Amino acid sequence: MKKVKLAFHWQILIGMAIGVIWGILAVKFGWKEFTLYYIKPWGTIFINLLKLIAMPLIVVSLINGVGQLKDISQLSRIGFKTIGLYLLTTVIAISVGLLIVNVSRPGDFFPKDQAVEFEQKFAENVKQKEATAVKMEEEGPLQFLIEIVPDNIIGAMSDNTSMLKVIFFALLFGVAMISIPKKNTKYVRRLFENLNEIVLKIIDFIMKMAPLGVFALIGGLIVDITGDNLEDTKYLFLSLGVYSITVIIGLLLMIFLIYPLFIKFFTKIKLGNFFKSLSPVQLLAFSTSSSAATLPLTMETAEEKLGVSEEVSSFVLPLGATINMDGTSLYQAVAAIFLAQVYGMDLGLSGQLTIILTATLASIGSAAVPGAGMVMLIIVLASVGIPSEGIALIFAVDRPLDMIRTAVNVTGDSTITSIIATSEKKINLDIANS
Repeated sequence: MKKVKLAFHWQILIGMAIGVIWGILAVKFGWKEFTLYYIKPWGTIFINLLKLIAMPLIVVSLINGVGQLKDISQLSRIGFKTIGLYLLTTVIAISVGLLIVNVSRPGDFFPKDQAVEFEQKFAENVKQKEATAVKMEEEGPLQFLIEIVPDNIIGAMSDNTSMLKVIFFALLFGVAMISIPKKNTKYVRRLFENLNEIVLKIIDFIMKMAPLGVFALIGGLIVDITGDNLEDTKYLFLSLGVYSITVIIGLLLMIFLIYPLFIKFFTKIKLGNFFKSLSPVQLLAFSTSSSAATLPLTMETAEEKLGVSEEVSSFVLPLGATINMDGTSLYQAVAAIFLAQVYGMDLGLSGQLTIILTATLASIGSAAVPGAGMVMLIIVLASVGIPSEGIALIFAVDRPLDMIRTAVNVTGDSTITSIIATSEKKINLDIANS
């Protein structure tokens, strides 16, 4: 009899459900100490594993991604145009997320007593961030750019709060690598390709622990938050509901407002035809939560349904699957501000600019597979001093949001590909509008 394997998202949801049930029972029957001493540590181990792989992932993925370009000349014209548009839409997505989350303020629905407790618990971290912000204001508006350039890359790699410095070095390394004749760097390229496969496999191993990690995180979180009062549980889920709706609104704005504007003003493709052609791609992305897994269908659709030439699609779409993560970046921005609100941290303009910069650069190195977005979120949180343990609050709703943001990612890829093909006169409008 063939053994049936339960789908990963169902494993996550089951882990979440058991965690909720355990947390409620622990509060009701007085299992608080057992939960905190013997259940919650497994959640902490899961968080530590995510932190562990964050630095290797960003270094290897970035260098490998840039190294996929044939040579430095490929960065000219189509290359710079493609990367520029991808970065532009990413910045727009992050800005949309920041705007919506600052208006809706989902963190304000978090239990007030617990919010104060969290604020007191991490008061020292908040004061340090405030002191750093004041110092940056005194040093000038460009100080954050100075902070990007490391004076010691080994030191930067040993500190998860120095991700921007590591990203800068990885990009510099990658650009230098493709500037050298390919025959002289073939072994280095192969090394990073293999390292990238190893890192992705490690993430696969870590994510196998996700159901247990989610159970431990949610169970420990409910015990931490509710204490002896189960009434606070409903406020927790209210807060998560408002947070989820905030993310979804931002993602829908990207699909139904931002991308249509780009298509309308920069191409001659009819919007109805564009979305009709792209709907199978979006559905596959929604079901797999993987831009990489969707890539073959995305390329086929671009060429056969949108009339994009193979020359453009074969370059722009694989690059997009590597560096264009609009939906993921928007989600990271909303999540970061939500957790800052929960912890009582006022990031201010400088902190939110740091989120825009970090989320944009982190999206370049984000692997196009399920689970990598959570690792990238660790990077964004670390950049502004938000305790990474806070992802326990949002892990429960991450999977359905991941499905939607992946659909946004592939829509963005196809939008930019259509624009590039139009600008290069490499598109057949008869096919696109038939």
